[in-house]
Amino acid sequence: MKFTLSWLRDHLDTAASMDEIAEALTDLGLEVESVTDPAARLHDFTLGYVESAEQHPDADRLRVCQVRTADGMRQIVCGAPNARAGITVVVARPGTYVPGIDTTIQVGTIRGIESHGMMASEREMELSDEHDGIIELPSGEVGQRFTDWLAANDPARVDPVIEIAITPNRPDALGVRGIARDLAARGLGALRPMAVDPVPGAFDSPVGVAIDADTLEDCPHFTGRVIRGVRNGPSPDWMQARLRAIGLRPISALVDITNFLTYDLNRPLHVFDMAKVQGDLRVHRAAGDEALTALDERDYTLAPGMTVISGARGAESIAGIMGGAATGVSDATTDVFVESAFWNPVTIARTGRALKINSDARYRFERGVDPAFTRPGLEAATRLILDICGGEAAAVVEAGAAPDTARDYALDTGRVQSLVGMSIPPETQLQTLRALGFAVDGDRVTPPSWRPDVQGPADLVEEVARIASLTRLVPQPMPRARPGVPAPILTDAQRREATLRRTCAALGYAEAVTYSFIDRDSAALFGGGDDATRLENPISSEMSHLRPSLLAGLLQAVARNQRRGIADIALFEVGAVFSGGEPGDQQMQVGGLLTGRTGPKDVHGDSRPVDPFDVKADAEALLAAIGAPARAQIRRGGEGWWHPGRHGQICLGKSVMATFGELHPRILRAMGVKGSAMAFTISPDAVPQPRNRNAARPALHLPEHQAVERDFAFVVDARTEAATLIAAAQGADKTLIDDVRVFDSFAGGTLGEGRKSLAIAVRLQPRGRTLTDTEIEAVSDRIVGAVEKATGGELRR
Repeated sequence: MKFTLSWLRDHLDTAASMDEIAEALTDLGLEVESVTDPAARLHDFTLGYVESAEQHPDADRLRVCQVRTADGMRQIVCGAPNARAGITVVVARPGTYVPGIDTTIQVGTIRGIESHGMMASEREMELSDEHDGIIELPSGEVGQRFTDWLAANDPARVDPVIEIAITPNRPDALGVRGIARDLAARGLGALRPMAVDPVPGAFDSPVGVAIDADTLEDCPHFTGRVIRGVRNGPSPDWMQARLRAIGLRPISALVDITNFLTYDLNRPLHVFDMAKVQGDLRVHRAAGDEALTALDERDYTLAPGMTVISGARGAESIAGIMGGAATGVSDATTDVFVESAFWNPVTIARTGRALKINSDARYRFERGVDPAFTRPGLEAATRLILDICGGEAAAVVEAGAAPDTARDYALDTGRVQSLVGMSIPPETQLQTLRALGFAVDGDRVTPPSWRPDVQGPADLVEEVARIASLTRLVPQPMPRARPGVPAPILTDAQRREATLRRTCAALGYAEAVTYSFIDRDSAALFGGGDDATRLENPISSEMSHLRPSLLAGLLQAVARNQRRGIADIALFEVGAVFSGGEPGDQQMQVGGLLTGRTGPKDVHGDSRPVDPFDVKADAEALLAAIGAPARAQIRRGGEGWWHPGRHGQICLGKSVMATFGELHPRILRAMGVKGSAMAFTISPDAVPQPRNRNAARPALHLPEHQAVERDFAFVVDARTEAATLIAAAQGADKTLIDDVRVFDSFAGGTLGEGRKSLAIAVRLQPRGRTLTDTEIEAVSDRIVGAVEKATGGELRR
């Protein structure tokens, strides 16, 4: 945010110096990034008087001028068309730096004639874009500094420019008046009164406005009025000087007025040329694929849901962001429609990001302008247009109403001491809040409509402390710790994360920490790599996308280790993975990876290649460590990067808590990993919290009666899963059956093609009394019946 000192003083009656103002702004939280003093770069320019100007003997467009300067009479060769005798000019003597051409003037020879300096134009001194001739001053003494002449005759040209950094929570400071209000509350002057009197309408508006019912959330309030008979010439010099000072190029009076009010009062506006608008104006959501050429001369295609202002011919403006070129004003404009509206900040931000448009209007609307100033802002613009461009104003047309932002909070004047450690009298606190525009009624304080960031009593304390200056804080000794054990502060998720890390390490895994960003091809292997997870400005091509799985980074780490001769690897990582680019698309994941063998080569040792059951056991151990229910189901159906026949999912109902198994050879080849790799991924968020959070173990209850085990072998289809058989057997009698497990699997031989034998051991645990042979046989019959019904198999005889 840039503004000039004189601009600030239009709103702030103060005698404070530039240094005092800059120091106060930074202390108030409006950090001063730079102070530019135009007088400093023009310090060496002085006034001169042209005594004579003769034609250069060897150049038609050059004149040899005799100029009286502070150093006496000097000869200067000049090519300006207005170089002539009898005018007062601005002289750059040898050794003077000219900022507009980035050159230090030296004595030179031009077409054989010496030149001892230069007579400057406004562009060469960066005062304006004017370069048709040298500066002609109506008065001035020879040798006088040009900056002194400007200070006395045109002070706006040497007005210091202040640039401050605005945090997102202070949209009110995007206007000069908001900055002046803060300084007045600090005590650096008095805020000048500003009355915006309504301009009476001289005739009924020929243009109506409307807001679609489904768009009121995006545009609660839309106002406008027609002004006819305007003259759109250059804006006044004072306005042009201020716009140039903050880096804006003056265009025309109508455009300059809207730009001026954007920075002056934080009220963005738009002006339509009425000769180019057909029908009434309607605010609505785009249906999609509407095309519009904006004022930046770029073509934009609107997506469904974007807010747009349309006339009878279609879209005329991208609401709150940029107007259309077809209805823009020009020097020939005589009748205009001035628009002042309040737009939903979220809608503006979403549309601006999608279309990649950066404008002053978008910058302010997406941070939140004053919703109550929509109609007064229109009246202020009308006054300026009538004063500068003339014309006649119609009655205001209006749709919707200003949203109700009224809210109040209790002010506890004692909280300043407890929250920020400052002692401020209660009356001073109330005076501070009133000076900032807050309404105070007893102990209730109502924030003004231009302060959307104030959302609670603590924010009131912050405002009081900010104005009083946090530099007044006095260091206090640290309080002594109270005796006793402090209450735990870790969340359940944090405790689980620590438990998973410790358990992984105890299982023999080494922790890896990889980047959250990976290349597109690697992300695509694990279901990612789309535009939703693409980084706008990646630091390298290998970090262009957010990772969809921890396995991508772990496989890259394995490949690097294998290239260095390390084959037996056990790595794990705990971190975030991303299914999209929104905050809710981030999940915590635990990933583990095994390659090579279970131990070193040893003639006396038991070493074998790792297999899916190794990672299955590790995944179950990790789930047990964080309290996952013991009775979980093992299912297939993992993603495409798992080996289709060598993986499983540990599920609780429809929720997948973990996936384990061998990775697909296609993935390993793409990642440069040699051999096979076993992996697991765990989603801690999918694991329910244990019902009993007591760390103590329950009492041990041993059964009083001896268990009975019976073995059964079933011949089933080769595609039948053992889990189906186990579930059927367990369901035969949920009271007596304590455990079912597979102890043998056989295929081929006399069983025939497509058949296999599965043998299970069923443990029966009596409750209350010993089982009889009849009861055991009855349970066995139910087991056989349940399995045969579920699998279509038969008991092997």
